[in-house]
Amino acid sequence: MSIGSRPALTSIVRQLPRAAVAVVAALALTACGSEVNQDETKSAGKANSEADAFPVTVEHKYGSTEVKAEPKKVVTLGLSDQDAVLALGVKPVGAVDWFKEKPYGKWPWAKKLWGSTPPQIVGERDEYNVEKVAALKPDLIIAQYSGMKKEQYETLSKIAPVVAQPKGHEDYQAPWKVMTQQIGKALGKEAETEKLISGIDARFAEVRKEHPEWKGKTVAVGEPYEPGKYSAFSPKDPKVIFLTEMGFTTSKAYQKALGKQNVGDFSFERFDVMEADRTVWLGTPETEKSLKADPLYKKTKARQDKRDLFLPYDSPDIGAALSFNTVLSIPYAIDEVVPMLEAVK
Repeated sequence: MSIGSRPALTSIVRQLPRAAVAVVAALALTACGSEVNQDETKSAGKANSEADAFPVTVEHKYGSTEVKAEPKKVVTLGLSDQDAVLALGVKPVGAVDWFKEKPYGKWPWAKKLWGSTPPQIVGERDEYNVEKVAALKPDLIIAQYSGMKKEQYETLSKIAPVVAQPKGHEDYQAPWKVMTQQIGKALGKEAETEKLISGIDARFAEVRKEHPEWKGKTVAVGEPYEPGKYSAFSPKDPKVIFLTEMGFTTSKAYQKALGKQNVGDFSFERFDVMEADRTVWLGTPETEKSLKADPLYKKTKARQDKRDLFLPYDSPDIGAALSFNTVLSIPYAIDEVVPMLEAVK
């Protein structure tokens, strides 16, 4: 019941017989009570709805896993799995470290959601500490953006239900939507998951609408990692997918050069792989400076035509956001990358 309605109600009450006053008062209390309890009722309904979603069965690379009840303690073992779990209102009790940056550390898109209760570190990349996982007594283990082996899956399944990588995709190449849907189903939050996905789709649609000139333009994404060598990322890698959802595409030559690899390593003599309408490099200010100074790179059309773009991994954390490519990191990445792409003519 709003405060603004009280004077009007008081005036009405004063004009009524005593018997009617009691009725009006009762109705007023009922109305106030209804409004006070409205949020609680919605919360209870939401909780009941999520509980009613179980049991659920999630298919994955190693078969299928039944989650019998709503998970309360979740451990994530993929690079970016924790983001979707956090976005759906669940704080993982355990996670793995990939960048020597604690997964709850500095990433601006997730830091607030972690708050003051960080997860236990239970491994590094695809090397899991089974004892630490078991000690957390999880009721669900998620490994979507990971390279989990079958032996690891079988071992971990003795601790709790494990939702492994999506089937039908190479490791680290499942689309962010698929991984998010897998996580949402395992958590019994499919409706919320679809809303999150729709929100991201709307952001990409907005970018495509504002930049129709990007449609069909080719893109290549790489990272120089040592003198004379660089990595190129598969068209199915999150970093490339992020750009293709803005309207870009990859050339047939780029696709052929990568094949089924998630990451291909090339010498500087093979800069032809990176020739595109937009050549995107990830790295540090040091690697950018070194690459631009390389004689072979100076001869590339991308460099000569100033169609190359250098995105830092951190400060700001653009490269990390592209690597994650999650419902949490994508909005951050869009805000950072779009202006940089606009500056490349």
